[in-house]
Amino acid sequence: MAELVEQAGGAVTRIQDRPDWLYLLRDFYEMYRQTPAGGSAKIRTHQRAVREKINRVIKANAEVRETVGVQKPVTAHLQRALDNGRLQCHAPMIRTIESVRHALSWQFGYEKVPSGLQRKYAYAELAGPSGVVMTEEVILGLVLFAPSCTYPTHAHDGISESYVCVSGAVSENDQGVYAPGSLIFNPPGHMHRITVADHSPSLLCYAWMGERDKLIDQKMSFSRKPK
Repeated sequence: MAELVEQAGGAVTRIQDRPDWLYLLRDFYEMYRQTPAGGSAKIRTHQRAVREKINRVIKANAEVRETVGVQKPVTAHLQRALDNGRLQCHAPMIRTIESVRHALSWQFGYEKVPSGLQRKYAYAELAGPSGVVMTEEVILGLVLFAPSCTYPTHAHDGISESYVCVSGAVSENDQGVYAPGSLIFNPPGHMHRITVADHSPSLLCYAWMGERDKLIDQKMSFSRKPK
């Protein structure tokens, strides 16, 4: 979890007080508006629902936690991922991420993480019940993979999940390569495994949607013991 910073006089900071986080939410909104759905009605519906929830978070002027970021071993690859992402279609998102990177709390999300994966993976929740922007509408975040990472097979109970690749390239279930500008959609319960290109890190934005109790208390586990 991010280290919280005590605010003078107990003042509450809101999105409108922190333009960097407001821009980040707007960039997420635009990403889910502009990324092609590939003719899929289900993906279009998911994108629209994500945009509607982001819009509600902005209109509610949600609270922004004042935090000091937490690093993980994989964040040594973050600068490279950001540099590569500046050359791709989501360069505005990359610039906004850089403006808030000092406040990002990178974490694993699992009680037991294989030692090899500990050095090759972490995620940061940007908006959500545990995010910097506090909301129960949706979870928005980043996931960073080191080169040659294999993220084992897993699924999310009651959660609709999508990734948008902003840097590097990944494959899901060995069924295609997703380069910057690509969206991966996983409906609830869908088993998926992610592999990463050999020579470049990958940075993906993600959105989770589901019932309030699922978002607040999502149990993450691998489907089998990773080799």
